[in-house]
Amino acid sequence: MTAATVIGVDAATTGLGDADHLARALAGELGLPETASVGTHAVRTGRPHLALTLTLPDAATADGVWRALTGRAAPEPVGLALGEWRHGPAELSEGAAHAVAERTERGAGRAVLFPGAGALTGTVGVAELLAASAVDEVTLLGAAGPPDGARRILTRDHLRPEWREGRLVLTVMEAAGGVLVPFEVPDPTPCCADH
Repeated sequence: MTAATVIGVDAATTGLGDADHLARALAGELGLPETASVGTHAVRTGRPHLALTLTLPDAATADGVWRALTGRAAPEPVGLALGEWRHGPAELSEGAAHAVAERTERGAGRAVLFPGAGALTGTVGVAELLAASAVDEVTLLGAAGPPDGARRILTRDHLRPEWREGRLVLTVMEAAGGVLVPFEVPDPTPCCADH
């Protein structure tokens, strides 16, 4: 993967749910191939928010997606970055470039869509998940080592692995009934929602 196959999209999205929604909407609208990945990245300059990356299988696909993105009418300002190219407001296009740098280095960010993700619904085994998807590693929160490959993960149809040190890592935790669940929950309760 090179910066020439990763497009950054910064629409100043502030919540993970909104970022996930935008990721899925863009993937559908642009007809991204199943080999593509879409991730979220924290932008900490200016007003903190999230930007997306679209990681595409080759430069020709990236060029076509770039043309589609720069030619579409967005309801809100959007910044884009692909290699040295920038499009949109400077603050947003720089946020998009930051996301591209993180994704290209595989050092940070979380994957919303990734190869194999569509088949990982319901309950799957750790070994099955690793064999069928782009996830490189599963870590068990609080454990010294990885979970046994035979352990089952109740996906809740919401897997959001993160890029760490060049690897796509899914963090899981123990749940009732001896199954594992992803650390990130699908619909988190906002802090202080009950008062």
